[in-house]
Amino acid sequence: MLKVAIVGCGKIADDHASQIERIRDCRIVAVCDREPLMARQLCERFAVERYFSDVAEMLRLAAPDVVHVTSPPESHFEIAKLCLENNCHVYVEKPFTLYAAEARRLIAIAEERGLKITAGHDAQFSHVSRRMREAVQGGFLGGPPVHIESYYCYSLGGDPYADALLGDKGHWVRRLPGKLLQNIISHGIARIAEFLVTESPVVIAHGFPSPYLQSAGETELIDELRVIICEEKRTTAFFTFSSQMRPALHQLRLYGPKNGLILDQDSETLVKLRGAKRLSYLQKFAPPIDFVRQYMNNFAGNAKRFLRNDFHMKAGMKYLIEAFYGSIAQGAPPPIPYREIVLTATIMDAIIAQVEPQNRQADCVHGANDLTPGNVRTGNSKRGL
Repeated sequence: MLKVAIVGCGKIADDHASQIERIRDCRIVAVCDREPLMARQLCERFAVERYFSDVAEMLRLAAPDVVHVTSPPESHFEIAKLCLENNCHVYVEKPFTLYAAEARRLIAIAEERGLKITAGHDAQFSHVSRRMREAVQGGFLGGPPVHIESYYCYSLGGDPYADALLGDKGHWVRRLPGKLLQNIISHGIARIAEFLVTESPVVIAHGFPSPYLQSAGETELIDELRVIICEEKRTTAFFTFSSQMRPALHQLRLYGPKNGLILDQDSETLVKLRGAKRLSYLQKFAPPIDFVRQYMNNFAGNAKRFLRNDFHMKAGMKYLIEAFYGSIAQGAPPPIPYREIVLTATIMDAIIAQVEPQNRQADCVHGANDLTPGNVRTGNSKRGL
């Protein structure tokens, strides 16, 4: 029986607690937040044994096996490091850390102590994401991806989180090096990192405040981002983050030497794109019929999962947590390879260095001089797309 603790008792902590309760052979023994009221309320909502306002005290008295770090990102590194040093396995919500160097350090500590650590990239483990991975591993693309497109949109209208961010100049998101981008885009970047093989892709990023933000007098936040990622002589990728484009997509598109795949996270659909074209007018009629068949199969599969009570909004989180716990119990590799966690963080470092004005001078130095393995090369920060 794994003893689990949660540090950080905000909204996302409820999602973690709900999914942990679905998993066998584990129980939540403690929750912690520097605001005691938040900790007590989470404790009461999920009938947890104890709550704390000090992490070190929680680790000493509750002695958890696994700690979920769901606090604001600026605290992830220090809390995760403390937990590892107290011999706890650690699940860290996205973004994993503020900087790639911190990600590498946490992974090094975990490996030194024989512990497991993972990042909360749960979107990669939804039902449809796992079906896409199976198709890729089964050779459907005909080889490694030639090109990847990742779309991750976020609406700034009518969302309590967004309203709080826009209305509060002291909001914790504004203190992050990448502000809004840093707190949101890791899901979309991690999807790309999964399929890259080099440790030093070229990253060219262009970000700007949307007309919506500008009209509201907001000058600090960037809510429109376009990124090109290139591996020499192999895969290229586009990443799009937008608060304004409609429909608001959460998609991944993979194009291989023979075929392609389109994953739509919102509709939980996976569409296979056949690379070979038919001769004559069949090309005008056969593909639409094939798409209808595929969407009906997606519908039927989703309906079956719904009837089995396995089609909830956080199914990917449950799968990731369960897989992480399984890796601990069985001494197996964690569900997300460490190189993907580091690569996601380093690509984000490169993006933020280019689009946030206070980081541009450092980016120019990094882009010119820091091309050693494990570091992402950046384009000139003044270049657009």
